Amino acid sequence: PMRSMSDAVLVTGAFGLVGSATVRRLAELGRPVVATDLDTPANRKAQTKLPRHVEVRWADLTDPTQAQQLISTVAPAAIIHLAAIIAPPIYRNAKLARRVNVDATATIVGLAEAQPTRPRFVHASSNAVFGARNPHRTPSPLTVDDPMRPCDVYSGQKAEGEQIVRSSRLDWVVLRFGGVLSTDLSALPFSTDALFFESALPTDGRLQTVDVRDVAWACAAATTADVVGETLLIAGDESHRLRQGDVGPSLAAALGLSGLPTGRPGNPHSAEDWFVTDWMDTTRAQEALQFQHHSWPDMLAELRARAGWKRYPGRLIAPLARAVMKRRGAYWRQPGQYADPWGAIRRKMGDPAWDRPRDLS
Repeated sequence: PMRSMSDAVLVTGAFGLVGSATVRRLAELGRPVVATDLDTPANRKAQTKLPRHVEVRWADLTDPTQAQQLISTVAPAAIIHLAAIIAPPIYRNAKLARRVNVDATATIVGLAEAQPTRPRFVHASSNAVFGARNPHRTPSPLTVDDPMRPCDVYSGQKAEGEQIVRSSRLDWVVLRFGGVLSTDLSALPFSTDALFFESALPTDGRLQTVDVRDVAWACAAATTADVVGETLLIAGDESHRLRQGDVGPSLAAALGLSGLPTGRPGNPHSAEDWFVTDWMDTTRAQEALQFQHHSWPDMLAELRARAGWKRYPGRLIAPLARAVMKRRGAYWRQPGQYADPWGAIRRKMGDPAWDRPRDLS
């Protein structure tokens, strides 16, 4: 017999930063949740921290058979599609990223369309789709009507994913996230790649951050709010409108590490040598989803409180951290006065070029 639709919300990429927060938010709301992700030791460990009534199904969405089995078994009322390979890891493996970001999205959308009752599809995208943004030349904030101008593999694949979703027969909602951050100390981006990447970005580039809990709130709300067929910009309130060079040092200072080296400013005369972030107009998203609950000062205060006594050793190791970060930075012994983000990424991680440039009108 055909299985009728459950009222479950299926969350893909459920053990990522946004995924785990979204699963917790849905559980808080008392919604039936099915969390799916890759079966890895780290995800198995994370599973033990989930609320009890969350069902976990392991699946590799790049395998159409596993995806098919997942969708037909769960028969969800809504899918929140968060599974993705993002920057900076995407620059090391663009081919795998395409299988996840583009091909798996097409698979899931196709399977959802074939369901007896089609689920609502909430798709996680990024403000990256607007392309490189020179703050000296481009007006801000971005609005949803600004054109997509993807310029690297990340923004390009995200734009392709959006197109697949928009041209589907599903009730879809596209959420474009700003810079997602967490006050969970274990989730702070302190890997070598993350620190290198951070140091490569122009310090005067505009970035609008957002607390991961607010992103989770938006994702959950988008499964029921009156927003079908809309693209919404998801970022924190105006206190989150920052400059790239302020973010890392502010987070580090909250942990007791002050005076860390910053990167280089961007070239004001170049349209290309900038990263794919900017400030965004979140008015419509906030009106529809009511998700902004954590300001930037709130987040820093919470980080300071969570770090507690660990801030004191932080002060002691600050000089060492400064020296190490300086040497590990993207522009250590590199000539020039301006940031060259794409050149730095190419040197250290791999070619950032979009693997399939195309017209996305």
